[in-house]
Amino acid sequence: MNSAAHDVSESLTAIYEIDGPEALARSTAERICCDQTIEAESNLLPPSLQSTILGRLENLQATAGGRYHAAIRFNGTLLNGECSDLLNVLFGTSSLRGDVTLRSFAMTNRLLSSWPGPRFGIDGLRQAVDVSRRPLLCAVLKPLGRTPQELAELAVQFVEGGVDLIKDDQSLVDQPWCRFDERVSRCAEAIVRASTHRGRPCLYFAHVTGSLETMRRRAAQARRLGATGLLVAPGLTGLDALRALQSDDEISLPIASHPSMLGISVDRGEGGLAAPVVYGLLPRLVGSDLSIYPAFGSDYPMSQQACVSVAEHCRRSWGCLKSMMPAVGGRIGPDRLVELRSAIGQETIFILGSRIQQFPGGIVAAMKELHRVVGE
Repeated sequence: MNSAAHDVSESLTAIYEIDGPEALARSTAERICCDQTIEAESNLLPPSLQSTILGRLENLQATAGGRYHAAIRFNGTLLNGECSDLLNVLFGTSSLRGDVTLRSFAMTNRLLSSWPGPRFGIDGLRQAVDVSRRPLLCAVLKPLGRTPQELAELAVQFVEGGVDLIKDDQSLVDQPWCRFDERVSRCAEAIVRASTHRGRPCLYFAHVTGSLETMRRRAAQARRLGATGLLVAPGLTGLDALRALQSDDEISLPIASHPSMLGISVDRGEGGLAAPVVYGLLPRLVGSDLSIYPAFGSDYPMSQQACVSVAEHCRRSWGCLKSMMPAVGGRIGPDRLVELRSAIGQETIFILGSRIQQFPGGIVAAMKELHRVVGE
């Protein structure tokens, strides 16, 4: 490679948050430029390669609490279109430091066009459930331990109550008392029947997480059995596995990203990835149509600012990629919907877990109250 390989029109720019004061922040940023590319001293490269291979500090700006934001640009030729390449350049070695946070990243349009993004996106999901304006409601088939028939009966109550989407709980896999094929078949059939009766569709996201071979098999089987969406936990499978499902035209179903195991990557004050990167940019880039993550005020550590920022990163304009629907959960009931809707906005899915099964008047009554809050 020579200096001609450096094409500033094709680049990846990452925003890191690092400790000050300014001299220390600049030193750390310059170290990141090397660590995220050659992971060696820059003088090992001749000047011509330094200008093409190393990251380039574009801007260093003071932020709150004595921290600094460093914008570093990487040559697009470092990427080969794989998630592993992207993650390694963005945060591979820096993830070992403990004092660096990846706040955000952006790509030039040509680089971005090589990524699939959501197949359906917000508009496609709304069209599929025939709801144009209000937030969407998603119920969860749980808890683990119920039989396929019991879950199917629960699904019917959800549909009768007016949910727009139903998803398997991530704990449902292929247990002896609840085999994958029977569960998906019974639930899909029950949801279609109940949806036809009420006169409006309801999407059913079957959980297919596993090895790539297992996921492909389960996804194809789920489609044959009547599932109208797929639930995948990329923290367990890897981002490339979710991307592979999105790119399979024979499957061609909406994909929901579940946050299981993703939480270990989120910065808790000791370095890591910012929540919008983990729950927003990365799932959207590889093809999720909706991203599930914790609501602020739930049992999980998520500030209101971070929660809202994730939603914004899901929905904002991003080159050729379709928008992705943010989906917040965490024991949400009618009492929280007003606050969450006001903060996060209309283009949101609210995940309704086990709490609605404990409503004194029953599931259908609980759903009617939730619909009263979100509007029609």
